[in-house]
Amino acid sequence: MITNCSAGVSAFTCNAYLVTGERTVLVDAGANYDVVSAVREHVADLDAVVLTHTHPDHVENVPALREAFGVETWGFDPEREHVDHAIADGASVTLGDHAYDALHTPGHKDDHLVFLSRAAGVGFVGDLVFAGGSFGRTDLEEGDAGALVESIERLDAALDGAGIGTLHAGHGPEIDDPRDGVAASLRAARFAR
Repeated sequence: MITNCSAGVSAFTCNAYLVTGERTVLVDAGANYDVVSAVREHVADLDAVVLTHTHPDHVENVPALREAFGVETWGFDPEREHVDHAIADGASVTLGDHAYDALHTPGHKDDHLVFLSRAAGVGFVGDLVFAGGSFGRTDLEEGDAGALVESIERLDAALDGAGIGTLHAGHGPEIDDPRDGVAASLRAARFAR
C-alpha cells in the first residue's frame, strides 16, 4: 500500500510516500510539518527512508524521522547531508513488497533518482516530471536543462513496455497515464530548453 503522508498539509513540502509491506519505507521525508505523527497514523515503525533527491523540501524532516524511528536514509550520494547509504544507478531497492529499479536522473538536481517497479506497476519520479506535462525546475543550484531533458528521455525509454500504470510525483497529483504524461513533460522540457 502507498500512502501520501503529506496529503492535506498546507506547509511547503514535498509528497512523502509511505510504502508498507515487507520493507516499510518512506520515499522522501518532506519538510515543515510533523511527518512522524503522519507516519505513526499508519505504522508503528519504519525500515528506511529513501530519497529521490536532497532539496530541503524533501529532506528537512530526516532528523525527526531518525530520532523517532532510529531509521537510516538511502539516496544517490552519501556525501550529501541526510544520506547514510548510496543507491547506485541501476540498483534494485525494495520498497514495500516489490523491487524497484533506481535510475539516476540529474537535471533538477545532480543527485536525483527515480524508482520504477514493473511488478508493482508503480514509479516514484521525485521532481523530474509532474502531472499535466510539467517538469522539474532547472533554475536552482545544480539545475541543468539539457541534463533534465536527457533524464526525461531516459525515463520515457524505461517506461516502454514496463507496464507502469501510476507515477507518484514529488509535488501535486499522481500521473495516471505515465506514457502520455512523460511524453508531454518531455515536449515541454525540450521547448523550454
